[in-house]
Parts: sequence; structure tokens; C-alpha cells
Amino acid sequence: MKTTNNSEFTYLFRNSAPYINAFRGRTFVIVFSGDALLDDAFDNLVHDFALLHSLGIRLVLVHGARPQIEQRLALFGVDVNYANNIRITDDTALQCVKDAVGSTRCEIEALLSMGLANSPMAGARLRVVSGNFVTAKPYGVRDGIDYLHTGEIRRIDNDAITDLLDRGNIVLLSPIAYSPTGEIFNVTAESVASNTAVALHADKLIYLTEKLLLQDNNQTIRELSLKATKQYLATNDTLYPHTRNILQSAAQVCENGVHRVHIVNRNTDGALLQELFTRDGIGTLISVDEYEGTRAAKIEDVPGILELIKPMEQLGILVRRSRERLEMEISNFVVVERDGMIVACAASYTFDETDIAELACLAVHSDYQDQGRGETLLNYIENTARQNNIKQLFVLSTRTMHWFQERGFSTADINTLPIKRKTLYNYQRNSKVFIKSL
Repeated sequence: MKTTNNSEFTYLFRNSAPYINAFRGRTFVIVFSGDALLDDAFDNLVHDFALLHSLGIRLVLVHGARPQIEQRLALFGVDVNYANNIRITDDTALQCVKDAVGSTRCEIEALLSMGLANSPMAGARLRVVSGNFVTAKPYGVRDGIDYLHTGEIRRIDNDAITDLLDRGNIVLLSPIAYSPTGEIFNVTAESVASNTAVALHADKLIYLTEKLLLQDNNQTIRELSLKATKQYLATNDTLYPHTRNILQSAAQVCENGVHRVHIVNRNTDGALLQELFTRDGIGTLISVDEYEGTRAAKIEDVPGILELIKPMEQLGILVRRSRERLEMEISNFVVVERDGMIVACAASYTFDETDIAELACLAVHSDYQDQGRGETLLNYIENTARQNNIKQLFVLSTRTMHWFQERGFSTADINTLPIKRKTLYNYQRNSKVFIKSL
């Protein structure tokens, strides 16, 4: 068991290296609720923040304080007033907001200041800075409701925050903002985080939430493009209000220059690290560009394709291809790229004066098999072939005959192959021939 654990650790640590290198010097804005601070496991989350900082990630942390505020309101015997899921902040409520936010911020700063021996914080020596970096204006009167001391973000002092990050500090922001006339406003942590991420041109905005974003089958929604996020919002009327707010915020920041937004359930220990340092993550990724896409291969993809097909060549499933051959034939290849990694590939070859083409070198990484990527590549190649007036597609296979038969390929004789391909047929491999009409 010990060997297995060591092997798993080694595998995970090695595979996290590309992310460690990619994230160094990047700016992440991370927002978490006041409920997180009340959780006994919050120390672990603080340790994860310290780890990210030690890896050279520039951190802006934004905390909420809703339960802390409501606790103080209850002590004063003040009713909790909301309209459209937005707090109405009167004078008494504002005093409770200031008390709760100030106390919460101090607790977080204290936890980030820990440096106990034999703990994950040992030697961390984190410098945490808070300040009046967020300017707000009154939310005002809407639909006849006066929101009083509730505000909306007007400006983020990105120059000051950037300077602090450049000096190696962690910046901690609270759900309180100020006006040029000296007023104090209660604002939402989510609005502070989203506006800050946009102002800083952050590389990531990360929501540590209480709920997962689930599909109808209760499986986590792993990825959404910006377009898909908008469609999801438009077609789901029963979303939990906080979830809807987060998704709307995610879409807005993606439209304003933040390329990736992560929604992660904080209740899973280590969820933040799993989301950032594994290829598939554990939460929901919302991105401007496609996290995974099918495209024509480029010469830069040759090392990734070689790494992908090597295990299948060793098993004799695929014919061996040298780097030189692959470089010469790269224009024939199509790949599925997932966050910079080639996870599937296929090639097609046409023949002069014929309307038949060959499908070859169809390979899917072992971690991503049985998830439809092979079929995606097949459809891509079939559609391309039709556009080029190809009438038939054939494949030679020694192990995966049933997979092709299930997708419309029929057995055929070697003599049906184009003459040029027939002369190259390897009788020692004794591959079966399958043809599909397009």
C-alpha cells in the first residue's frame, strides 16, 4: 500500500509541474463566503492559499461576511431585510456590517500570519495587506425601494493593488467600499471579486462556493464556454439565486478580459489544489476560449502525438511512425487538444484520381477513452472528406474492428483498396479492411 501511495504521489506531483510553471507570476482572484471562515476546515484552505503564494502565484483574496453580519443583527434585534437578494443596509445594519467585516478580516489576517513549526504554514511569512482599494456609489432607489447604505462598485484601485502584488504581498479585500465623500457602503464579495479581476486583468477568478454546479444527472458540469454559460442561464429558470449571480458574474468577467473562471465547492478538502493542478480539475471551468477542441494538427503537436501513440505502437495496435515521418505527414492529422495536451488524434490520407480516403492512426489517451473523443475525430474526418468529394472512407485494423463496425464500417477485401495503398499493405500484420460509404 505504501508503494502505491508513493507512486500516486510521484505521478501527481510530476503531472502538476506544467501548471506550477504556467502559474508562476500569474494573478488569481479568489473569493470565498463568510460561511467558509466558520468551518472547522478553514485552516486547510488557508494552508492552500499559502501554498499557492509559495509557488509564485499573485493572490487577491476576497472574503464574504453574510453569516457574521446576520449574527450581529440578531444580537441587536434588527430584522434582516433583503430585496431581490440584495441587503437593504440602514444605519444600524451598517454598524453591524462594519463590526462583522472588521472582525472577520482580522481573523483571516491572523490565520494567514501563522508560522507554526510542523505545520503547512511553517516558514511561510506571508504579508497580508488590506486597504481602501474599492470605491463605490449608492445602489440607490430601485423599483421604489431605497437600499440606503448598500452600494455598487464604481472603481478598483488596480495600480495600488498591482504595486502590492509586485512587492510579494497577498491582498485581502472585504465586502465594504468607500466613496470620495467618505461614505461607507455594504457591497457583495462577488462584485468586489469580479470587478477586481477585470481591473487587474487577472488570469483567473475562482469562486469557492457552497454548492456544485450540477447537470440533470447530478454530475458536476465540468466545462462551459462563454456562449454555453449564457445559454445555461437562459434555459434554467430554477437556479439557486446565488448560483445564478455567480454565473452571471462569470459571464461578465469573461466578456471583459478574464479568460478563465473556476467554480469550486470549498467543502471538498483540497478542492482548490485539485482544480488548479490537475488537467480535469474538480469544479466547473468557464472559459472564453474552448478548454478542449478538435482542430487540424500543427508541427508543434508532433511531440504530443508521438507521446500519445507510443503505448499503442508498443502493443502493436498502431504501425510505428518515426518523428521524421510524422513531421512530413502532419498536415494529414487532426487532434483533440485539452488544456494544452494532445489527448486524441487521427489522420486521413487521400489518393490521386480516386474518391476514397484512408482513416489511420486513430488514438485516444487512456485517461480519456470511452468518452466520445474517438467518435468526435471520426465525425470531423468524415465531414472534411465529404467537403472534398470523398465518397468512401476505409480503415485497416487489427484490434478495434467492432468499434468501426458499430459506426457504419463494413468488412471489405484487400482488392478494394486503392492500388497505391494495396502495394503498401503489410501481410505480416494481416490487418482487416473496413469501408464506409459517405
